[in-house]
Amino acid sequence: MEPQRKSSAEDSSGERGLLHSWKGYSYSLTPEKLLLSRPVLHAALGTRHGVLLVEGGQVYSFGELPWKKIQAHEPSKPLLESALSGQRVVAVAAGSFHSGAVTEDGGVHMWGENSMGQCGLAGLSMVPNPTPVALLDSEASPPQTVPVLELACGERHTLALSAQHEVWAWGSGCQLGLITTTFPVWKPQKVEHFAGRRVLQVACGATHSLALVCCPGPQEAQRLPQDKCGQCNQLLFTMTDKEDHVIISDSHYCPMGVELTEVEGMLEPPASIQGLRTSPSEPVLSSHTSTISPPAPPAAVPTTEKSTDTTSVNSHHQAATNRMLPTSASEPSTQSGDGGVGFVAGVRGSPYPNEQAVKDYLKRLSDHTQAEQMAKAAAGGLHTLTSQPSVDGLTSVPFSNATPVGGRNSTLNSLVASCASAVGERVASTYEALSLKKMMNFYLPSAAVPAASGGPAGLLRSIPGPGESSRERVYLEDSMQGKKSSSTGDIRQEEAEGLRRRLSLPGLLSQGRYAVHLLSSSYTLLLSPRLLRKIGRPRMRAVALTPLGGGVPGDQEVLPSLQTEVWSWGHGELGQLGHGDDLARLQPQCIKSLSNKEVVRVVAGAHHSLALTAQSQLFSWGSNTSGQLGHMESPSTIPRLAKLSEGIRVWDVGAGEKHTVLLADGDCIQPILYYSGQQVREEVQGSQPKEMTQGEEEEAGEGHGGGFTLQPVLLPFCMNLGYVSSVFAGGQRCVALSDRNVMGFIASLHELASAERRFYCKLSSIKTQIIRPLLELESLSSALGPVSVGLLQMLAGRFSLLCRLTGQHSASLTANLRRGRDVKGLLILDHAHIFLDSHLEYCSSVSNFQVMGGFQALTKPSVDFFGKSPELLQRLAECSEENPPMADLLVALFYLPTRHLHEYGRLLLKLATCFEVSSSDYQRLHDGCSKFEALVLQLKRKRKEAEYTHHFWKSFPGKMTDSLRKPQRRLVCESSNKALTLQNAGRFSVNWFILFNDALVHAQFSTHHVFPLATLWVEPIPDENTGLYGLKVISPEETFTLLATSPMEKAKWLRSINQAVDQSLSGVGQEAMSINMGVGQKAEPPMSRTASYTFYKDSRLKEVTYEGRWLAGKPNGRGVLKWPDGRIYTGAFKNGLEDGFGEYIIPNKTLNKNDHYQGYWKEGKMHGLGTYRYASGEVYEGSFQDGLRHGHGMFRTGKLNSSSPSVFIGQWQHDKKTGYGVFDDITKGEKYMGMWLDHMRQGTGVVVTQFGLYYEGAFKDNKMMGTGVLVSEDDTTYEGEFSEDWTLNGKGVLTMSNGDYLDGSFSGEWGSGLKVTGSYFKPNLYDADKDKSRSVKLGRLCVSAEDKWQAVFEECWSQLGCEAPDRGENWRAWENIAVALTTSRRHIQDSPELLSRSHSRTLESLEVIPQHTGFFGMERYNTIHSYLIKACDTPLHPLGRLVETLVAVYRMTYVGVGANRRLLPQAVNEIKSYLCRVFQIVRFLFPDMPEEGGLIPEPSTSNQSDETEPGSTDTTQESPKPGHVVSSSALLLPVLLPRLYPPLFTLYALDKEKEDDEYWECVLRLNKQADLALLAFLGVQQKFWPVSVPASLSALGDKQQVLSSTKDVCFASAVETLQQISTTFTPSDKLQVIQLTFEEITQEVLSLLKQDFLWSMDDLFPVFLYVVLRARIRNLGSEVSLIEDLMDPCVQHGEHGIMFTTLKACYYQIQHEKIT
Repeated sequence: MEPQRKSSAEDSSGERGLLHSWKGYSYSLTPEKLLLSRPVLHAALGTRHGVLLVEGGQVYSFGELPWKKIQAHEPSKPLLESALSGQRVVAVAAGSFHSGAVTEDGGVHMWGENSMGQCGLAGLSMVPNPTPVALLDSEASPPQTVPVLELACGERHTLALSAQHEVWAWGSGCQLGLITTTFPVWKPQKVEHFAGRRVLQVACGATHSLALVCCPGPQEAQRLPQDKCGQCNQLLFTMTDKEDHVIISDSHYCPMGVELTEVEGMLEPPASIQGLRTSPSEPVLSSHTSTISPPAPPAAVPTTEKSTDTTSVNSHHQAATNRMLPTSASEPSTQSGDGGVGFVAGVRGSPYPNEQAVKDYLKRLSDHTQAEQMAKAAAGGLHTLTSQPSVDGLTSVPFSNATPVGGRNSTLNSLVASCASAVGERVASTYEALSLKKMMNFYLPSAAVPAASGGPAGLLRSIPGPGESSRERVYLEDSMQGKKSSSTGDIRQEEAEGLRRRLSLPGLLSQGRYAVHLLSSSYTLLLSPRLLRKIGRPRMRAVALTPLGGGVPGDQEVLPSLQTEVWSWGHGELGQLGHGDDLARLQPQCIKSLSNKEVVRVVAGAHHSLALTAQSQLFSWGSNTSGQLGHMESPSTIPRLAKLSEGIRVWDVGAGEKHTVLLADGDCIQPILYYSGQQVREEVQGSQPKEMTQGEEEEAGEGHGGGFTLQPVLLPFCMNLGYVSSVFAGGQRCVALSDRNVMGFIASLHELASAERRFYCKLSSIKTQIIRPLLELESLSSALGPVSVGLLQMLAGRFSLLCRLTGQHSASLTANLRRGRDVKGLLILDHAHIFLDSHLEYCSSVSNFQVMGGFQALTKPSVDFFGKSPELLQRLAECSEENPPMADLLVALFYLPTRHLHEYGRLLLKLATCFEVSSSDYQRLHDGCSKFEALVLQLKRKRKEAEYTHHFWKSFPGKMTDSLRKPQRRLVCESSNKALTLQNAGRFSVNWFILFNDALVHAQFSTHHVFPLATLWVEPIPDENTGLYGLKVISPEETFTLLATSPMEKAKWLRSINQAVDQSLSGVGQEAMSINMGVGQKAEPPMSRTASYTFYKDSRLKEVTYEGRWLAGKPNGRGVLKWPDGRIYTGAFKNGLEDGFGEYIIPNKTLNKNDHYQGYWKEGKMHGLGTYRYASGEVYEGSFQDGLRHGHGMFRTGKLNSSSPSVFIGQWQHDKKTGYGVFDDITKGEKYMGMWLDHMRQGTGVVVTQFGLYYEGAFKDNKMMGTGVLVSEDDTTYEGEFSEDWTLNGKGVLTMSNGDYLDGSFSGEWGSGLKVTGSYFKPNLYDADKDKSRSVKLGRLCVSAEDKWQAVFEECWSQLGCEAPDRGENWRAWENIAVALTTSRRHIQDSPELLSRSHSRTLESLEVIPQHTGFFGMERYNTIHSYLIKACDTPLHPLGRLVETLVAVYRMTYVGVGANRRLLPQAVNEIKSYLCRVFQIVRFLFPDMPEEGGLIPEPSTSNQSDETEPGSTDTTQESPKPGHVVSSSALLLPVLLPRLYPPLFTLYALDKEKEDDEYWECVLRLNKQADLALLAFLGVQQKFWPVSVPASLSALGDKQQVLSSTKDVCFASAVETLQQISTTFTPSDKLQVIQLTFEEITQEVLSLLKQDFLWSMDDLFPVFLYVVLRARIRNLGSEVSLIEDLMDPCVQHGEHGIMFTTLKACYYQIQHEKIT
């Protein structure tokens, strides 16, 4: 190996992963170096072989490898496992005689001894080379391969930890933890016991297994599982009295946990058993037991830690296997004090298996040949005892009908014992320990126990010690240690930390009394003095310091968990399971005493176990024959701390067969090694053995006459190994991996980890020795007061979080040393913010506590508690002063953690220097360092501020202190030196200004006023001329001037106030003035800012809170006002007042609902458009002015808008209905359209009812009063005087529908009998020529169309910036339009879902003003036309809003009850009036537009026709034209009419109903005829009859013969064209359709005649009549009337006019057609 050593020394890889191996611990020992070409990353040792993982993922084996078929192999030379080449291995493991490896993708490879299935490969006793083993999850479908993170190997079994953090096992023995009785288990199986838990690590001893498990979080802990154990049928929860409450414990564990599938056949059905489990330190409630045998009262027996309530086959097995008589309550035995004997009741017909069943089961379970003899011995060795008085007055139980059964055939029988123990198992086991010796002598004479050495699991090693058997020692030690499990434990601490596992119930007093009575007589003397002291001490408040969830937010994913539990299972005959007994466990069980100990790693030797905690302590338990546990207890069945000198922090550990090797921090940076256990004597080396007692000598046998350590010893050679990063042990060998200190990098990493471990230990001791005792003091709340106690508790909580974070970080750094040793995974770089935030928060709580004088107040309780000589405090606070004051000591102690930040900075910088300056690692480390250094500076400043503030409060007058002193408040500066005075202050007034980080306080003699900084504005007053150094201070309700004594002072205060304001605004608040803010800088806080303020003076806003934007002391921008009475305004402000769009909520106390306004405001009042929803359910939508309803608006009453009892739409003035309005009274079924005054109908108006009554006339005081006309459905008309609604009173004329009339005086209500005095006329009797001359002209007494809706138009004009129509500037109007559009767009952009994409495009195009100069031609006209169409399409444009409102009022008027045929003339006039008034606005916007009827000169070349311009005709008959006539209807009807069409056309249909019915009847009749018959009937000349028509159906020929029976084919295209008249809206569109129909007819005739042809009216009319009939247009009369009423006047005499007249003539012709 020599040449290898040279080459590797030159090679750079010789500096990392060096392997040193040795045995034993003598001083002259030098480890041998195992040299490989690459650095070793990981090692594992078996009994006589080892496995190494080197960089690059290759694996070497060394030592004795009997499974390899190679003879020539030297044991010392490593052998490459070539079967793994090509696989990248990431972890290796070694069992006693087999090995395993895990590859990068999670695959498992096993090799070595396989007789017990430990390699997981069926059918092979040896596996020579690494062979893949698959872990198949059969629950998944299809079954999936489970990737593995790590392996652990024992003597006969292997465990794997999967990537899902579940445990898989294979091999033989109960240490697998599987529910099975067949061994070996060849295929890997999941250990179901860990279902739902997250396992972090596994370890295997020879015959036992350990797992490190993450504690379940608070959520999982709350889920209650089923209440009985599936195997032993015991309750999983027990209830125990504790003084004033009951503790429910869930510590049940089924000792065997195996279902006896095969044995069950032999069992009789078991008796029903009710019993409660006991857990350590808790009494059991007495339980009633019924068995098949005659009843026997239960015997009370003291219990050991784990007890069951019935004897089952499992218990028999335990008794036999362990070669002793069990003493738990489950066994048929009872102990008695002096010389007494226990008893067993043997009963025939017992439901338990006989000896044979026990033997068979044992044979299967244990593969040892002695098992049979043991079973016989155990079964035969029991003596049946009859009842006898018990000693010590414990119990006296007569057993009746007990049938004695002798010798071999004795059946192990059930004795269900229920016992209560109030002080817990300490007492019970103490008692047992005393009586145990006699019992053992009674049952098992020493000769019966053969001395077993090195035997397999299942046999107890009996080591005769001086004076007492080791078994007794086991029990004795358990009695004292059962619960606390380590001398440092503290009952109260455990109770506080175990809070979340418990639930309290009302006390079960009876059981409690019973338990106490049972114990009082005999146990009191046996209690340890310490225990008595603890019981005697008054109850203190338990304060849980550790938060239940994760520590730092978001740390669960990033940081390693410290909330862990250790679980163990397998053989326990040497106590290696740590449960306080030596029973085997078939399923994993939690070692309770290690919960809350923050175990981060578990390691197993052959028969002993080790747990390493985050606080660098080592717990050990199990076999201690050679001192391998590091303490003197032998054997130890519960975890105890290894004995190491103060300040030695263990951070890695390896365990072999009888030894343990520890890696620890010493005084220097370089780690040191300790050895504990057996000395191994090589033949060459002769080290002097230590003196040994006879017993120890026997124990240390096996041919190596060597000594062993009494406690861990330092290995002197460790300093020569360099920087050891991990240790391993196995068999008798130890191995250490070390690195050389390249560039100082390794040393710096070690230093960082070591510093963090030391810091964590320091924090933990402060937490347990100082903080927790202080918090539990009774006198605390009286000394500190509630505020400070709260702050102290918060401080303790933050300290605890910081402590936890440090522990997690130290665990992470340790893991990095053991695995990677690089800067990639350093949490302190990747997640620096977690560290920075935790320290910052902690420091804030310390300084808050300090400011409130907490440390001074804490002095007295501390002195009382720590005494006059606080050495402990002094040592922990690292204080070197002589007799420092207690308060200073506490301050130093609590500020201690902030010092550690400097260490972080220093060590990160040290690491950075190991890299090239240009490298990214250097950059990261350097950045990390500067972050921590910056925080150090910030925290120093925070501390200074806190001290400064604290001193200030000491000197400040007491009265104000209470109201002004707040934890977060820090002093910036104050004017006690008269440096700042108030201008114009009284001569004797005292004005003291104090600037804090959140407020400026103006203090006077007895009063003070606080100005919050967020709403404070300061500006310097120029001092050129006055000679005064003034500062103007503006707050929302006050403005005052401060005078400084000098320019320096002025500048100082200005800067201080501005900085403080700036900070309170930026939310840094008390987090100190930001680092870069030097003295010279002037930070001017913004004039505009967001802040919250409550007014205290302002008359309108007293006690109102405003939150939002400010500008120079006034609310400005968006904000929220909240009144104390519940009113809330949310919206825009300007100059301190509500201005712009806002929402206002006003609570209505009587209705218990809110009024709600949403709309525009101006100068603090509702102004502009808005919607006001009243609590009563009424809604007003419309205009406001000065907070009142004013302008056009709609008012709806009723709960739901759909079923509103009434709706008013119209004009308002000063909150009253005044002007024109429409009122729809839905409950009465009446609609009023007319004038109003002060909410009353006043002036002319029209009323229509749902029954067809129509009234028009005068109204006064809300009644029909004066002259009016009333028309009923059947045309009966009254014209005359009215006095009330529908009440005739006075002169009038009543005309019947047939023309007869009454003239005279009328009185009475219409429809209920009229009184008439007058004359009756029947004019038509003689003069038939005067056709109904009496018919009344309607429409004279109603509001003229021009007077309607004036408010709507006025609003539009005012939006354009005009006071009255046509009075204003054109440019201002366009400006207003642009503003309206942009503000509306901005308003909508906040909620873009309101706006479709096309809509936003329309808006963009509207913002461009259609500019024009010069000649006004058709092009310009078309531009304006398209602009108008777009403008009227969007309600955001004033014109669009106008059109939208007009449509709403029109529909409101003429829909529903308003659909009355008598309203048709008014409806038509209203539309004409709209056109006229809108056209006026259009001409105002486009002044170059000609007036109504004006001409647009048109170039004669233009042959285009726009269908919206009725003036232009088709090109076929072009004649030179003077131009296009401008008309409002041509321009605006296309925009308006489509929207108004439905109500308007309904009125036409109602009006023309009679004529249309006559016309329709004729159309239906005539349409029954065939085409040719109808043509003949209508008198169409035969030359115009089509002989053949284009065939639409025949496939081949393109013409179809017209036969006499043919129907609906002649002139078909013309008929189709004419039918489209119903789908168009405007008259011009309808005329266009008529023109196209004529053209279609002409085309068809031309194709018949094949020659040019000119129509005469006589020829054309019959053909057109035919087309009209065939078109079957239902409401042709209405269409005709609509065209006639709204047709453009300039078209009437043109071509369109003639065509229209033709259509009209056809309509009348059809209507009056008489067919005989």
